Amino acid sequence: MAKHGRHRSTDKEGARALARIEAVPGVKSVIIGQSIGGKSIGSGAERLGFRIQRREAGGCKAVIQTSRGVQEIFVRIDPEDVDRVIDKLKNL
Repeated sequence: MAKHGRHRSTDKEGARALARIEAVPGVKSVIIGQSIGGKSIGSGAERLGFRIQRREAGGCKAVIQTSRGVQEIFVRIDPEDVDRVIDKLKNL
């Protein structure tokens, strides 16, 4: 029996947020993770609806707010630029 992978996508609002994140110098790519419908990242979220959860090797785990809920993402960053890029992402 064939197994199917999880479908991972985002809505138009999420796509615009991802484009702004990818435009930050030093960001190599953004990998879309699981979408959690009906959830919110809270009232203290930045203007973009983006919150960094934690720093990891090669980048950071984060979430973005979309009209459908919360979208998990992983932002791949050049290893020598991690601190500088995370500071820029926090100011989006």
